[in-house]
Amino acid sequence: MKSGSSPTLAVADHTATITLRRPHQHNRIDPDDPAVLLRHIDSVRSDASIRLLVITGEGEMTFCSGYTLARIGTHLDRSLEDMLDSLESLDIPTLCAMNGSAYGGGTDLALACDFRIGVRGCKLFMPAARFGLHYYPGGLRRFVSRLGPVAAKKIFLTSATLESEELLRIGFLTDLVEREGLQARIDAYREALFRCAPHAVSSMKRHIDAIVTGHWTEEAGRAAYEASLQSPETSQRLAELAGRHT
Repeated sequence: MKSGSSPTLAVADHTATITLRRPHQHNRIDPDDPAVLLRHIDSVRSDASIRLLVITGEGEMTFCSGYTLARIGTHLDRSLEDMLDSLESLDIPTLCAMNGSAYGGGTDLALACDFRIGVRGCKLFMPAARFGLHYYPGGLRRFVSRLGPVAAKKIFLTSATLESEELLRIGFLTDLVEREGLQARIDAYREALFRCAPHAVSSMKRHIDAIVTGHWTEEAGRAAYEASLQSPETSQRLAELAGRHT
């Protein structure tokens, strides 16, 4: 694969992998990339055989340095935000394999995923305040709802660089591994997720996200619970489990 190209999508064994392909430019997001990424996400959404989406970057230096700095003032529209919102709303689990550090919009690309596995030594840097830029609404919402207001304020108001251990502590990273252990941890997540019933996973992901954003009711949760009790898949799995314990 030639370096310096648009993000790519590969699908194998019920797993889709989107890879950022500009390692020599710190896997930056160029103006045409949000549309490419959105097409990849839409392809994943429309393929019922896919049960996990992994997003990563090429190389060993940077996961993603965000939107091209020289174009922020003149070419940044809603396309990046819309793409990230679409990623966040996928029904299937999403996992960011942070092969390196994340900067600017790259931090939000990682945060839009359900899980983030970082390699030891990776860093986060959000420079928006240094530019005089008020971050776009979807990004602020994700940081506050997923990390809490204290962590979000430190990241946005100070533009401080956060090291990998702190990223794990505040919940930005769900796992922190040595670089050589990254693929093994991805495989462990994949195996665990694939042991679970896909409809239950998707349903609970939707409801957890709705609880966080305040768009959830107990009635909706009760309806989903009772529907799962009537599911043939649930009945079959319960019968199989009971059979193994008799």
